[in-house]
Amino acid sequence: MIIIKYIVIDAYGGGNNSGVSGNGIVEKDYSLLISNYIYNRLNEKGIKAYLTRTGDYNLSDEERIKLIQDEFGTSSDVIVISNRLKNDRTNGVDVIYALRDEDYLAENIVNFLSDDGFNINDFYQLRDDDDPSLDYYPIIRDSEDNETIIIRYGNVNDINDSNDIKNRWQEMAEAVVKAIIIYTGGEYVDSGYYTVVSGDTLYSIARKFNTSVDILKQINNLTSNNLTIGQLLKIPSSSESEEGSSSGSGDNYFLYTVRSGDSLYAIARKYNTTVDEIKKINNLINNTLSIGQVLKISGITNNENINTNINYVVVSGDSLYSIARKYNTTVDEIKRLNNLINNNLSIGQVLKIPSTTNNNNYINYIVVSGDSLYAIARKYNTTVDEIKRLNNLTSNNLSIGQNLKIPR
Repeated sequence: MIIIKYIVIDAYGGGNNSGVSGNGIVEKDYSLLISNYIYNRLNEKGIKAYLTRTGDYNLSDEERIKLIQDEFGTSSDVIVISNRLKNDRTNGVDVIYALRDEDYLAENIVNFLSDDGFNINDFYQLRDDDDPSLDYYPIIRDSEDNETIIIRYGNVNDINDSNDIKNRWQEMAEAVVKAIIIYTGGEYVDSGYYTVVSGDTLYSIARKFNTSVDILKQINNLTSNNLTIGQLLKIPSSSESEEGSSSGSGDNYFLYTVRSGDSLYAIARKYNTTVDEIKKINNLINNTLSIGQVLKISGITNNENINTNINYVVVSGDSLYSIARKYNTTVDEIKRLNNLINNNLSIGQVLKIPSTTNNNNYINYIVVSGDSLYAIARKYNTTVDEIKRLNNLTSNNLSIGQNLKIPR
């Protein structure tokens, strides 16, 4: 078994260094999203992980290397994963490993990404043009004996790669998490997601995972039975499926899927219930949660009707002041609601924003991957024009994390 003390996750770019860009993708933003995901998942699994960059600020190669060496040393029991994108002549995922290392981890990462249906270019070592005895990339070359890997998740100028980066970056990151866990001798437990392959139907998937079509549609916010190859579905455990299927018999609860950063206390507070009540109806024996876990929440039948807060996803350029101004609230109120001790934000961070109105004529909806105005309008029995009017939209374009008012 590989003995690893530390795993350092590096988000390339930041600040003035935006990295490569194309098809609506900016490298520094997605490298941070992917890095935060891997960092959170590894720590959830009990593996010590650390981030070199936690926000949108300048960090040179020299500063990254010094940070790693000062904090964790230069020995081979430190793994460094540098997350990047590319815009060269190649398509697909590249994994580049050090001349000093074997290819086991790089090959594991490539294999798991390939298993999930992602286009792979290659895994390889890259030598410096001037001195072939050295690695080409400074973060590999100068991190001495650390086991340093660069992952380039695709070409931003290729339409297929860019679609995967924008819509399936979490799956990519999860494949890397799986590779790291197995490489370091840990046991990887599926996170509760399934990727649709050719020939799949909701019925066949429900049967495979001992659940029902209705439960799958409910926890994935599906309005039809149509699936697309590569689509990511949340899958409840078999016991949760059996419990959820009883909701039609008069039980007053809805299903909630656990996300990164959730705790029983936060969920209970959000839905005006108690930790003990959630544990009771879900037969929980402790307070531990896992991403993708499905919980029954009592007392309501539609969570969208009781939300008093807006969920906002932080994007590049955001500040607490700009967000507070946008939603007609205050910085102090946002910090209080989110238990923030300073004004620092990170891209991809989810903030609770107090609702600025008591108007019961609409609900707040957060756009997710795959959404369109037509699909949302159909889901809520309204029209595209009405949603555009209510939100002052001038086009049909949506962005993940965007907050929309939807008429009831």
